[in-house]
Amino acid sequence: MPAVIEMKGIGKSFPGIRANDDINFTLEQGEIHVLLGENGAGKSTLMNILYGLYQPDEGQIYIKGKPVRIINPNTAISHGIGMVHQHFMLVQPFTVTENIILGKEPSKGTALDLEKAIMDVEEISKRYELKVDPRAVVQDISVGMQQRVEILKTLYRGAEILILDEPTAVLTPQEIEELGVTLKSLVNQGKSIILITHKLKEVISMSDRVTIIRRGKVVDTLNTKDTNIDELAEKMVGRKVSFTVEKQAAKVDTPVLEIKGLKVLDSRKLEVVKGVDLQVHGGEILGIAGVDGNGQSDLVNAITGLAKAETGEILIDGKEITNLTPKEIIESGVGHIPEDRHKRGLVLPFSLAENAILGSHYSSRFRRGLGLSYQKIREYCRKLIKEYDIRTPNEKVLARSLSGGNQQKLIVAREIDRDPSLCIASQPTRGLDVGAIEFVHKKLVELRDEGKAVLLVSLELDEVMALSDRIAVMYDGRIVSILDAKDATEKKLGIMMAGGSIQGAV
Repeated sequence: MPAVIEMKGIGKSFPGIRANDDINFTLEQGEIHVLLGENGAGKSTLMNILYGLYQPDEGQIYIKGKPVRIINPNTAISHGIGMVHQHFMLVQPFTVTENIILGKEPSKGTALDLEKAIMDVEEISKRYELKVDPRAVVQDISVGMQQRVEILKTLYRGAEILILDEPTAVLTPQEIEELGVTLKSLVNQGKSIILITHKLKEVISMSDRVTIIRRGKVVDTLNTKDTNIDELAEKMVGRKVSFTVEKQAAKVDTPVLEIKGLKVLDSRKLEVVKGVDLQVHGGEILGIAGVDGNGQSDLVNAITGLAKAETGEILIDGKEITNLTPKEIIESGVGHIPEDRHKRGLVLPFSLAENAILGSHYSSRFRRGLGLSYQKIREYCRKLIKEYDIRTPNEKVLARSLSGGNQQKLIVAREIDRDPSLCIASQPTRGLDVGAIEFVHKKLVELRDEGKAVLLVSLELDEVMALSDRIAVMYDGRIVSILDAKDATEKKLGIMMAGGSIQGAV
């Protein structure tokens, strides 16, 4: 029986970069096949070719043994191929049903038959065990639920082959587990799935086979049961990767960040940060653990001037910065790696050079007379690209053309290079591969060893436990406990993150 998908000799170049170089890839009926590789290795390019978003420069695609030419996503959909992108393509003010049927609406005469649409969505969600509320508005549901809507959207259009691009990048650990169950259920119902990822734990737990791509070329294709995390990491990065964070005991200094009685309200005037007291000292990494939506983002927004504090004080090196502007807070010595790189970290239509100086663009080092010195800006950006191994043809390309991981590296480079007294790192390794994660962790530890304070906010418990000297657990807008990292276990933290008491937990 021929493979459901066969890609032979696929090549694709962009200005200054060979993204895919003579790639061969097959997907068998009823398997979950992972495409694994570093940021910018060419995984998404290959799948964008399969989905008709790009045309290959050379090579041929076969579906069930027959050659096909996929000229756009409509052609892909007609061949039973659906794609769920890393950044969801949902209309936020629309309901779940409206998003799923968009472009393929059932009608009664000339009008939309909304009741039939809701029934269709209920039926398809039941059939594939993807529970959703058909009447819920997308902007009001969790990220995990939005991903289900995206998957249902492809199934509603008759997809037999699903491509999921970095499906776990924005999910909580519990949602990742649920996704694994969903994918197994889909395969049991005859679907075939391609996962693009660089998260090795998920490769091992979710896939049947794995194809590793490095710098545009296929390195190997393996049966998952015959490999392990260390082997995959080495093949993916081209060298041995350390999964432990090397760090000496912390040399703790005076407090850099002091927060006293901080309260923050959201747009609906509900209290989301409820009287938080916290100190982060020079020479330490303080990690905040918590399930997404328990006030961590609101706390960070208040410290960085992106949200107003209702009451309380925020001090940096003894100087009050409560409710100052983001510019004044940056000048007070605060660096911020934001959790959403597209919304807060970058201006996507700007070049890398322009993005490299955001927040410091008014500094005399980047100016010539009254204007900007683009020669100095480009030189500075080239320095960051080299130091932080940002994979790009040059500093003039637009930020939007970089892979998500390389966009993140640029933000990390910009914020750490400012030499801040306090570095706030929110989800600093979201969307990064193992090699890049190792690099960012090393940089954060270097900051701490230079006597700086680091406030780490991460949904990855492994990351919080590996990097932190102390861990604050946040639940329902409050810090419920602060403990030494050496006393923390996943079970202890998990119980506190869910609002439970740790008496008796080990």
